[in-house]
Amino acid sequence: MPSFDVVSEVDLHQLTNAVDQAARIVGNRFDFKGVDASFKRDERSVVMSAEAEFQVTQMEDMLRSALIKCNIEPGAMDCGEMQATGKVVRQTVVLRHGLDSAQCRSIVKLIKDAKLKVQAQIQDEQVRVTGKKRDDLQQVMAMLRKEELDAPLQFTNFRD
Repeated sequence: MPSFDVVSEVDLHQLTNAVDQAARIVGNRFDFKGVDASFKRDERSVVMSAEAEFQVTQMEDMLRSALIKCNIEPGAMDCGEMQATGKVVRQTVVLRHGLDSAQCRSIVKLIKDAKLKVQAQIQDEQVRVTGKKRDDLQQVMAMLRKEELDAPLQFTNFRD
């Protein structure tokens, strides 16, 4: 039976590329010359630090555009609060990975309410959708793309 998985993942290699790209942009911008501004990536989080709050907000926009260029949904970003310590202002951005149980339940509910001939089941941090016809699965994908969910979704592991 054909099936696919609904997941919300961030490719760590592409995240590294996006952070490096944003750091290069900061290094080349005229308004950041002589400013101690940096990005530090640790697993699925990025710490931005600069001398002023407006610079950190500009860096957040640079990171967002770099993520888009590297095919990472900016909706996966959870921006923390800015913390001022001495001369440095820091902000931590965490990239969400996986679907929590409430999101999985809402996806399953959406699929069941669509009354398509498919089954959806929750498996850890993903939802597996199975059906007899490939067309039904593609309808589910199209429906989930149209929905406004708070996590970016990817469709992986499509089996025929």
